[in-house]
Amino acid sequence: MKKSTIWILGVVMGLSFLSLLYLQISYIEEMVKMRNEQFDEAVKRGLMAASKDVESAEVDRWLREDISEAEKRAWEQGKSVVQIEQFTATSPDGSRYPVMELRTITNAQSELPRAMISRKHGTKTIPQTARSQADFIKNRYLYQRALLDEVAWQMIYTVSSKPVEERVNFKNLDQYLKSGLVDNGIDLKYHFKVIDRDGREVYRCSDYVDEGSEASYSQPLFLNDPPARMSTVKIHFPGKRDYIFDSVSFMIPSMIFTFVLLITFIFTIYIVFRQKKLTEMKNDFINNMTHEFKTPISTISLAAQMLKDPAVGKSPAMFQHISTVINDETKRLRFQVEKVLQMSMFDKQRATLKMKELDANELITGVINTFALKVERYNGNIESELDATDPIIFADEMHLTNVIFNLMDNAVKYKRPDEELELKVKTWNEPGKLMISIQDNGIGIKKENLKKIFEKFYRVHTGNLHDVKGFGLGLSYVKKIITDHKGTIRAESELNVGTKFIIALPLLKN
Repeated sequence: MKKSTIWILGVVMGLSFLSLLYLQISYIEEMVKMRNEQFDEAVKRGLMAASKDVESAEVDRWLREDISEAEKRAWEQGKSVVQIEQFTATSPDGSRYPVMELRTITNAQSELPRAMISRKHGTKTIPQTARSQADFIKNRYLYQRALLDEVAWQMIYTVSSKPVEERVNFKNLDQYLKSGLVDNGIDLKYHFKVIDRDGREVYRCSDYVDEGSEASYSQPLFLNDPPARMSTVKIHFPGKRDYIFDSVSFMIPSMIFTFVLLITFIFTIYIVFRQKKLTEMKNDFINNMTHEFKTPISTISLAAQMLKDPAVGKSPAMFQHISTVINDETKRLRFQVEKVLQMSMFDKQRATLKMKELDANELITGVINTFALKVERYNGNIESELDATDPIIFADEMHLTNVIFNLMDNAVKYKRPDEELELKVKTWNEPGKLMISIQDNGIGIKKENLKKIFEKFYRVHTGNLHDVKGFGLGLSYVKKIITDHKGTIRAESELNVGTKFIIALPLLKN
């Protein structure tokens, strides 16, 4: 599959998942907004009901106080009195509201004429009696109306000027608020306080806390008071946020599953690209291996053909030379094959290391002495500063030697054609560690390639040129061996300046 096809599929699927997440988030936001509006409306209805209850309680109290005086006078004078009876009625929609009923009681002997039907009183007795009864009821109605009008006028002119604490029973107010909220479907803990007309706080509930007070609701206690004399109750709900989000919490698992699917899809696309990259690297490896094997095979084939020449058999020196070439090329071919097989073995299991106590300075000195001839062939120079005061490590001599040799060999392979090779090898100690650095003045490595050089089969791209021999396994082998020794390796490089490899290995005592 082409990389462009994978990108198109990835972008389409990614946009689909992101769109799905966006729709889910938008739906949750709309639900939260709707629940907030429903909550606000329910609170307003509950506060309005509580305000009406407070007004009804005040009217009831005033009627009882004002009529009680008239009631006393009426009993003393034998007149009819007004009594108030209050009860709760239920409306068709299920809400409750207070109802007051005025009843008239009289203690005076009735002055109405008794209805007597006889021939002595004549035929107009009944109509006269009915008119007298109607006059009495009319007089009684006018009296009660005047009494109620007086109470109403007193309330209008005097009540609103009184302090709110004299007008409201705050314990009853708490009950009115709770009843109003429950009737509107809100059974949630709340806190409230009462503010008078001067903006002064006159009461707050016993368990009042400020948490959630930034989203409080206000309601005038007496809607018919003048605006300048209005007292208000402020109420807030500390658990409102949790209450709202609990109502939409069923959408959270859906979002989580969608997000997990998105992450899984991204990881799958990453694996696809990684596998494609590995496939390309293996193809490059096969190409490099073909070129690496082609040279020794061609040389051996040519040497074998020369041995068939009778003239070669007559020249012992020529015969010896051809035999040496065949032997060297065979060793070279065997070394390349073993290198591939060795990396294949490392993929399946840890390397079998023959660990022993080593002096790293002595080991590196031996490698330098062996490698010096190869460096001199390129008119190069090796400098060594083996300053580690504690060079004793626990390591595999053969593999560690190969590591140092591979890093030096890379310096020779990637030298700049116009510069003489300068190779510097250093050792020093850091707390609990032996540090080794190998630095060259070669062509260097770009920053984007520096992180990949330890990957198996990876080689810095040079187009179709194969002027540098190798399979891209050397640094992967180095990384593997250093890791198995519980050490670390890192590279520092600058293009056209050089490369520096720094190895850290634990000391023997650690």
